[in-house]
Amino acid sequence: MAFPVDLRRCRTLGLAGTAFLALGGETAGALPARELPAASSPQAALGLVGAYFGVVLLIAAWLLLGRLVRSPDRRPGTRELMGVLVIWSIPLLLAPPLFSRDVYSYLAQGAMADAHLDVYSHGPALLGGPLADEVAPMWRHTAAPYGPVFLGVASALAKASRGELPAGLFGMRLVALLGVALMAAALPRLARHSGADPAAALWLGALNPLVLLHLVAGAHNDAVMLGLLGLGLVAALGRWPILGAVLVTLAALVKAPAALGLAAIVVLRVRAGDRPPRAVLTAAGSAAATTVVATAAAGTGYGWIGALNTPVSSGNWALTSLLGRATGALLERLGSDLAPLAVPVWHALGVMTAVAVIGCIWLRLRPRPVYALGLSLAVVAALGPAIRPWYALWGLFLIAAAAPSASVRHRVAAVTGVLALATLPSGGPADAGQLVLAVSGGVLALVVLVQAHQTAQAQAPAPATGRTA
Repeated sequence: MAFPVDLRRCRTLGLAGTAFLALGGETAGALPARELPAASSPQAALGLVGAYFGVVLLIAAWLLLGRLVRSPDRRPGTRELMGVLVIWSIPLLLAPPLFSRDVYSYLAQGAMADAHLDVYSHGPALLGGPLADEVAPMWRHTAAPYGPVFLGVASALAKASRGELPAGLFGMRLVALLGVALMAAALPRLARHSGADPAAALWLGALNPLVLLHLVAGAHNDAVMLGLLGLGLVAALGRWPILGAVLVTLAALVKAPAALGLAAIVVLRVRAGDRPPRAVLTAAGSAAATTVVATAAAGTGYGWIGALNTPVSSGNWALTSLLGRATGALLERLGSDLAPLAVPVWHALGVMTAVAVIGCIWLRLRPRPVYALGLSLAVVAALGPAIRPWYALWGLFLIAAAAPSASVRHRVAAVTGVLALATLPSGGPADAGQLVLAVSGGVLALVVLVQAHQTAQAQAPAPATGRTA
């Protein structure tokens, strides 16, 4: 007998998941330094179990909702799915930062920009004070890798919050929520253009656990980048190609990978009847003008171009970094002086491979620019020198809108489930004890889900039987 699924159950289960996550985050999240309990304390242990209990409930609710979206008779519409997104997000709105301390870096960099300090030459350590102390130690001396649009927003928040940490954190989360709202608004329109199901696109691209865990709870600026990118593509699909190029450029001036969206703008305009030279010139001119105006308005200068080479953490688990460290260790054992070159060489190979793969994608999928862009951004995330679980959303967002088949969505959903469990709520590395606690919380959630399934089966009415002779 199938587990009974309806929208109310999915909504309630997901809400319970984010509520447990928010409660667990009160002691196991990326808390301000003065509020951090000892990692071995009972409060931290209970919080970690509760947070992972909530994550597994959320993943289960999302998967059940996907089953409902695929059903032919009870499938919810896009408005109902938007409502689910709002409800699931509510407990996370007032939760502490989760799964990363990057939001503290955003606030410190915004305060530096507001104080007219060069964020592209110095790290938050130059700012000093309580706000800089909240930044993860490995990033305190690292320049900002973000564009002037985001730093302008962060600077405005720093001024408005007057250095008060709770107000700054809440403001940064509201900015991220605005980005998620733009993503959700763009997805159905992009899906219709691509011949995909708008409800399925919204389920995979906006209700995705990675969106809730890392863009809402983690308040990452990737939400703003993806929201502006999606809005720019929607504008380009209509009668506003210049506006589309402007919005995509603004997205790239939050985080650089969005600049690939300009290729999609050009292809869309060529398909709409523009000649290729005109489409390229229009996109390039709009991007250049937007860059000049946005950089001048932010007042940060053009140091962001050089800051694109901001170093990655030494323990980063990107594919090219892992291969580089393994190669370096092997060369050290062999006594070679080339060991220090292993990681840079692998990073360079990753970039060259990404360029080649992206070229092949566009040659093959040029008639489907939204899907080609999604795959290209996925390649950039996979082969880049640094990777975090939320980087998967760069490509996933547009793949959700333009996936050519259900099998593609299923594979992407499987990757999502794995990545949603890949990071501790504190954002720090896990020791053996923390892994045991996290697994315990997830297993406890599975036990509760199995018990609920068995109870529902027992209470379900038996199917009518035919009359026997």
